Amino acid sequence: MSYTILIVDDSKLARMAVKRALDALHPDWTRLEAANADEALKALKQGDPDIALLDLNMPGRSGLDLAAELRESKPGMPVAVISANHQQEILNRARAIGATFLPKPLTEEALGEFLTAAMHDLTKTQS
Repeated sequence: MSYTILIVDDSKLARMAVKRALDALHPDWTRLEAANADEALKALKQGDPDIALLDLNMPGRSGLDLAAELRESKPGMPVAVISANHQQEILNRARAIGATFLPKPLTEEALGEFLTAAMHDLTKTQS
């Protein structure tokens, strides 16, 4: 099954790295990109993504703030917050929102594990 994934990061280079890993894992998936939370919310209305990958540190609202908004508007959407900041407070906040924390630099292996779990969760909610 093919899914649509929303990639949100203010760094074009970081978005390209995520797309490269995603291409290796799921080349048939549709990608939506945004550079910040406002663009992400617009993309959400236009493309109806199934899964979201969010950078933690962005201008304006953080990835944690955006994750909380996404969880409210699409409670079943798997969301991952990606950051090099591994402080326990960040991990706890992500967990409290219901988001998965993925460390930067994002590896294909870590992304693959998250996407496998996300697909499993999406399959459960669709049945």
